Amino acid sequence: MSVSFSVTRNPKPLADSAREEILAAPVFGAKFTDHQVVVVWEKDKGWHSAEVIPYGPIMMEPSAAVLHYGQEIFEGIKAYRHQDGSIWTFRPEANAKRLQLSARRMSLPELPVEIFVESLRQLIAVDGAWVPEPVNEKTLYIRPFEIAAENFLGVRAAQRAEYRVIASPVGPYFTGGIKPISIWLALDSARAGKHGTGEAKTGGNYAAGLLAQSEGYENGCSQVAFLDADTATYFEELGGMNLFFVYKDGHVATPALDGTILHGITRDSVLQLLKDRGVSVEERKVSLAEVQAGLAAGDIVEVFACGTAAVITPIGEFKSRLGNYAVCSEPGELTVSLRQELTGIQYGTVADRHGWCVKLSD
Repeated sequence: MSVSFSVTRNPKPLADSAREEILAAPVFGAKFTDHQVVVVWEKDKGWHSAEVIPYGPIMMEPSAAVLHYGQEIFEGIKAYRHQDGSIWTFRPEANAKRLQLSARRMSLPELPVEIFVESLRQLIAVDGAWVPEPVNEKTLYIRPFEIAAENFLGVRAAQRAEYRVIASPVGPYFTGGIKPISIWLALDSARAGKHGTGEAKTGGNYAAGLLAQSEGYENGCSQVAFLDADTATYFEELGGMNLFFVYKDGHVATPALDGTILHGITRDSVLQLLKDRGVSVEERKVSLAEVQAGLAAGDIVEVFACGTAAVITPIGEFKSRLGNYAVCSEPGELTVSLRQELTGIQYGTVADRHGWCVKLSD
């Protein structure tokens, strides 16, 4: 399925000088480009009315279904400027397929992969100047999302939805550079439960973690690690990233996808890069007790988190109300090496052996 995009350019785009000032020191998710993409779905029409329009408020009635029943999903993907000036993105088909999985779980219409990829190209065609130069890990963070847009109060799947795309120039997610961060262990709250919405990228999952994240901030932590909802025994993921544990004998373990953990595209890419190197990788349950014992005995030598926003980030310690568990004071060798390889692929300075990168613009 394909749709034709109409383009209405912003009559008052941000001045070049103001845009360059933002690009010089971007703040994650604070400023947005001049345009947005909108595609409408209706039960009796399917996907239609694809547009690129000026960035601005979404006009909706107070009865819009998304405001009452939380039918909302989103993705996160980046646009990278390579040294020759061309603009690329990373594994957009994977993001498109994950958006479809999220839509299925949240009873929203599934956007075809080709419309997803084309929506990125359409936005870059008008806002390509917002993609920063490839220095200091600057990128254009793109946020595709879908909402239930029917004006109706009733507990059923909405019969009208809107897919939109907005974008924000960003620098590193953690401003301190590649330094180990502190993670708060959420012992009294869970992000998602069995048969719930944990593997869907939906706003409610993130809202469920905000209380624990606030507690983590109060204790000097940058992110929160959640355990399984049933027993509070096994690691699942952070508020916005997947976890990896590196062992002294060289093997790596990561919590297995079990329906409560997001199918991280960066996670999947890291698994492939590890396998390319011949590293033994285990996707399995990883218990808090195993990690505590492994850190104490020196059997676990590195821990890192990964996700689109933060790429790969070393973890220096876990904190909790029951005690703290130190990992390392400096980034681990494997963590740094994987990060350099992955960002190199994304910025076009390392060979893309798996064909992950897709050109959006010359």
